Amino acid sequence: MELNILTLCYLVASVTFILGLKMLSNPATARKGNLVAAFGMTIAILGTIFLYESEGQKLHNYGWIFGGLLIGCVVGTLAAKKVKMTAMPEMVSLFNGMGGACAMLISIVEFNHLNKELSENLVDVSSIQPTVLIIVLGLIIGSVSFAGSMIAWGKLNGRVKDFSFPGQNILNLIFLGLAIAAAVYLVIDPAQGYLLYVILVLSLLYGILFVMPIGGADMPVVISLLNSFTGVAAACGGFLYDNKVMLTGGILVGAAGTLLTILMCKAMNRSLGNVLIGSFGGNKTAVASGNGTQGHYKEISLADAAMVMAYANKVMIVPGYGLAVAQAQHICHELEKILNEKNVEVNYAIHPVAGRMPGHMNVLLAEADVSYDKLLEMEQANDEFKTTDVVLILGANDVVNPAAKNDPASPIYGMPILEVEQSKTVIVNKRSMKPGYAGIENDLFFQPKTSMLFGDAKKVLQDLCAEIKSV
Repeated sequence: MELNILTLCYLVASVTFILGLKMLSNPATARKGNLVAAFGMTIAILGTIFLYESEGQKLHNYGWIFGGLLIGCVVGTLAAKKVKMTAMPEMVSLFNGMGGACAMLISIVEFNHLNKELSENLVDVSSIQPTVLIIVLGLIIGSVSFAGSMIAWGKLNGRVKDFSFPGQNILNLIFLGLAIAAAVYLVIDPAQGYLLYVILVLSLLYGILFVMPIGGADMPVVISLLNSFTGVAAACGGFLYDNKVMLTGGILVGAAGTLLTILMCKAMNRSLGNVLIGSFGGNKTAVASGNGTQGHYKEISLADAAMVMAYANKVMIVPGYGLAVAQAQHICHELEKILNEKNVEVNYAIHPVAGRMPGHMNVLLAEADVSYDKLLEMEQANDEFKTTDVVLILGANDVVNPAAKNDPASPIYGMPILEVEQSKTVIVNKRSMKPGYAGIENDLFFQPKTSMLFGDAKKVLQDLCAEIKSV
């Protein structure tokens, strides 16, 4: 009877995971989708704790179990409440790395159990080989996800710098190849327990080295890829424990992360194969486009910017990381409403990899209650720029850089961008003329139709609102 109830709990949890993931595809239902999936996870956790049985034995050590749950809930809740939107990508990387670490530790613990049984002749080799295969897969994928996510976390918060050396891609492949070869040998002969730790070290080294050279502009792709790795590692745990809900959740995360990675690669014109060997987007080639000032830029005053926008028919706002840093999403929405009152059509052009993680700008603007209908994807926005009077760029850099189209020497060459230069007037709000996250200069800033409006995004937008009201 208890087993049937547990199966029902797992079924309900699996359905809520699927529904929650579906609801996450729309900002209007994303919050509810999170709650639905969290409800399902709560049912799965409680069902496992109180109803799970293995060989007639239930779980015990409830003090340790609920102690760990309490600590995790308190730390996670406090961290999530205190984190700023600018640091959200770092938190995603950190939490994702913890998921990979869990899969890694599960593999180590379960292999040690099997190895002990094998040494005591309680099981034969052939009967445990499939289990060992699942264990080493979870170990490799979880270790790579953990190590890579920690490096990504360090790079996002500035503690870790880009690093590469000649032949690094070959070394990456050697480490990965050796880890796979050791895993195959361990599956064939599970008695060679030391190989588990050889695989662990090689996988951790690969995870570190494949993320180290990746440039800042490409971090959204890396975050998405590592997220899919963690999902696959969790699915391996589901196979290992014959836990249906763990398997379902892992497959959903792995599949969604993989599809998102492919979409990110397409958005940046990158090869997924190059992502896996850590050879794309590094700043090592950035000097090709960082040749100093390309010309003279012109500034625009707040009064003139307000006048141009107030008398425009259509304004397009391009949000970027500068908007997130300034926490200016709410005042940006206020600017939109003021312009609407003056019969100005306002929309937002969203590049898939603007910010530091996939969907960063969508989340930011949704927080300010910007209507989802006003968020135009890159292809749709590019069609609209031709009929747009004013484009206001708020802290975006690499995603509007024409070098992606016309400079073969640029490290972002081939990346689809927001073609803001097709509009009549471009106003760029930045703190300074420093290059963006990819470390390269932007020729857009020196074009005749472009004007620079320097300052903190929040302060500039507040002043713009005041000026436009007085027009």
